[in-house]
Amino acid sequence: QVELVESGGALVQAGGSLRLSCVASRLEYVMGWFRQAPGKEREFMAADTKTGRISDYADSVKGRFTISRDNGKNAVYLQMNSLKPEDTAVYYCASKATWGTVRDANTYADWGQGTQVTVSS
Repeated sequence: QVELVESGGALVQAGGSLRLSCVASRLEYVMGWFRQAPGKEREFMAADTKTGRISDYADSVKGRFTISRDNGKNAVYLQMNSLKPEDTAVYYCASKATWGTVRDANTYADWGQGTQVTVSS
């Protein structure tokens, strides 16, 4: 089991930026970010592989969000720019061993506790 701890969530104005961090007991081959707004299902945001050669982004955040990792620090990050009120949600870090169906939350083995991001208009 992989332990994941997110941080970096905050209240920010629309158009602003945040960087979320996720520190892991170990980094799996695939690390992903999801979010869940009240009353909505958990939604895929971004994922990448250990080498960083493969990544995937939800259409809603492509060009605004960037996933990266520091293998030496067992950390993965989500840089979020040009934030919008509709980005308001709890953001979760997750990990899995294989790339297939990377957008499906049900395929991830381990999850963090989440960090709240609130974007005001």
